Amino acid sequence: MKNFKKYLSKPQKESRFAKKDLKIKGGFIRFQIGLVASLIFCYLLIESAFAVPKVLPENDIEILEEDMSYSVPVFEVEKEKVKAEKIDKSLVKKLDNDFKVVDDDTKVKAKDEFLNKPEPKVEISLVDIKYEKPEEDVDVSFIAIEDKPMFEECKDLPKDQQASCFKENLDKHVRRTFRYPDPAQELGIQGRVYVNFRINKDGTITILNTRAPDKSLDEEARRIINKLPKLIPGKQRGRPTPVTFAYPIVFKLN
Repeated sequence: MKNFKKYLSKPQKESRFAKKDLKIKGGFIRFQIGLVASLIFCYLLIESAFAVPKVLPENDIEILEEDMSYSVPVFEVEKEKVKAEKIDKSLVKKLDNDFKVVDDDTKVKAKDEFLNKPEPKVEISLVDIKYEKPEEDVDVSFIAIEDKPMFEECKDLPKDQQASCFKENLDKHVRRTFRYPDPAQELGIQGRVYVNFRINKDGTITILNTRAPDKSLDEEARRIINKLPKLIPGKQRGRPTPVTFAYPIVFKLN
């Protein structure tokens, strides 16, 4: 490479240097143009920021002031002249005679017009009378009732033993009253009958519904429950309350 540079001719070297000079001069000119343009832009910006407002002639200022002026309407409040009414002196004297100041111990007789004044009649319409509906009885289950319904044999027992006493006496009543129906016995029908009954507020029994595998078993279960004696009703908050109880009766052949 070094040997090749030595053999280059002078015209070739001069052309290369001329091109470099042109590039340098072109870049310098472009720099000057950009500098001048930026200076002009800055000058215009400063002129616009610090522009001096134009002063209008005096005639124009007067015209503008006339256009902008406006008048506010004035509201005047008229004061009413109060005329002093003349007081009748004779009326004042009459009032003084009618009303006299007396001591606390002085007895004052009431006038007849106050004593014999009839009392105003007060008319009462049926619309003003409010009728309160009696509270409806709501059935409460045997488990949820506060005071359990009882047989007479259980009334002297403490509360925690009353439920078990009720079931024991109910079982005794069923065993004592139970009678297997002949048609079911002949046909070999057996099963469990569920009886749902209510102990009313007066201690009587009402059967609500039953579920049985046979009609004869259903009739016998109803007969047994209807034979229950009058019980001591259950109570909720100290008031007699109807209580529901579900009881299964098993019919089984030996």
